[in-house]
Amino acid sequence: QLQASGGGSVQAGGSLRLSCAASGRRFSNSAVAWFRRAPGKERQFVSAIWWSLTGTKYADSVKGRFTISTDNSKNTVYLQMNSLKPEDTAVYYCAADIAAGRLSGDSRTYNYWGQGTQVTVSS
Repeated sequence: QLQASGGGSVQAGGSLRLSCAASGRRFSNSAVAWFRRAPGKERQFVSAIWWSLTGTKYADSVKGRFTISTDNSKNTVYLQMNSLKPEDTAVYYCAADIAAGRLSGDSRTYNYWGQGTQVTVSS
């Protein structure tokens, strides 16, 4: 029901745009987030957005470099990643919280998860 795509390999300073396409149910009242997991590390919150309302949330490590957005006509959430750094290397996952009362960076509040997409940034 959530399909993540757009990962790849880039050099430091480069850009990638990840997509999270929703299908099979309505996520119109949901919060949608991106998380990432680097090898040997805990899953980390990256960014979140309301599907239909105004509001975004970013981890400090990506503020000013990443932008999250929605295209309701395509049922897709995007994560534009600019000025990528080697430490951004990870598997990126999108997730939806269908009963969201707030934008959360806690992965335990998210009910639906897509498969991951690998992002590799070389120095």
